[in-house]
Amino acid sequence: MDRHLISRIAHTDHPIAAPLFDESVQRLLDRLLGADTRRVLDLGCGEGAWLLRALTARPKLHAVGVDLDTRGLAQAHQAATALGVAQRLGLHHQDAREFSGPQPFDAVLCVGATHAFDGLLPTLTAIDRHLAPGGLALVGEAFWQQEPTEAALAGLGGMAATDYDDLATTVDKVVAAGWTPVYGYVSSRPELDDYEFCWTGSLAAWALDHPDDPDSAQAAAVAAEHRAGWLVGYRDTFGFVTLVLRRTADTGTGG
Repeated sequence: MDRHLISRIAHTDHPIAAPLFDESVQRLLDRLLGADTRRVLDLGCGEGAWLLRALTARPKLHAVGVDLDTRGLAQAHQAATALGVAQRLGLHHQDAREFSGPQPFDAVLCVGATHAFDGLLPTLTAIDRHLAPGGLALVGEAFWQQEPTEAALAGLGGMAATDYDDLATTVDKVVAAGWTPVYGYVSSRPELDDYEFCWTGSLAAWALDHPDDPDSAQAAAVAAEHRAGWLVGYRDTFGFVTLVLRRTADTGTGG
């Protein structure tokens, strides 16, 4: 079963692909998008949930999304058309690492998609290439709430303890890379639990509703395995922080 299809189904009831309630998403967008923000880029946009919210709230905003999921981008375009914002949204079916915009952006997002760049610091390097002087970055990244156990690592698909850091070390690395956090939000336990129950529940419900689909059994198995890995393994270990960042020494030219 294609991983993009799994993700689309799993996010049916939680279109923001991160453990954030709607009010948290709005708070972060309010911090990211100032009165002078005109161009926004989302690297790893999926179905464009962040951009659609931003475009709907700000009629002068133009946005660009980049992702490898063709169907996700098609759904983003369909939703943008229904909302009347499609003319202000550009969508690119492309590896986010290879995207090259014609001009820098006032704000660049990458929330829950740092794996596309092989980690947090390479993601910041990629963002820096696209960000205009004085611009803001929004980055969402996992961290360890406590030292991960073998069960936690197994539940996360066999990750290594070195794949993430604790919150303080994560922020220290961001600062050492030349960025200053001007706002941040740590997802709450209810947000983390809601995300996981939505993810596994939507996928399991789809399998129940489509018993004759060739992918039904695999979808049910993926949901059950993910749910067990979370509840038995990493529920007390996995955390998520979303940071609004400015360059500490803003000498970048973007583009």
